[in-house]
Amino acid sequence: MKNRWIYHLSRKKDLDASLELDFYIPSAEDKNDGFVHFSTAKQLAISAKKHRNGEKDIFLVEVDTHLIVDDLKWEPARNNEYFPHLYGPFLKKYVTQLTAIPIDSSGNHLLPILKDEPHE
Repeated sequence: MKNRWIYHLSRKKDLDASLELDFYIPSAEDKNDGFVHFSTAKQLAISAKKHRNGEKDIFLVEVDTHLIVDDLKWEPARNNEYFPHLYGPFLKKYVTQLTAIPIDSSGNHLLPILKDEPHE
């Protein structure tokens, strides 16, 4: 599944470190893995729970894959599901929306309705 819209959960400190740049500095986890982790709308809630649960100052970075020329690969990860991984620089021109994500008292992130997400 290759969705047009993909999402990255970024810590505010990582965004702040990139303020003066044309690209985002990858998180420590992304640097360690050699690529920037993204999720589709369908995958995001589980990714948030698994990787950012209870963390405050998290931002949802929405990316339009049509703006990425190269370096985006869809690879099997959790439960053999295909996830988007960016192997090149995470350029700011790829970003279509940046949203602060609140958390509830249990540490769950309150995600907005996302593009490519099925609606009833």
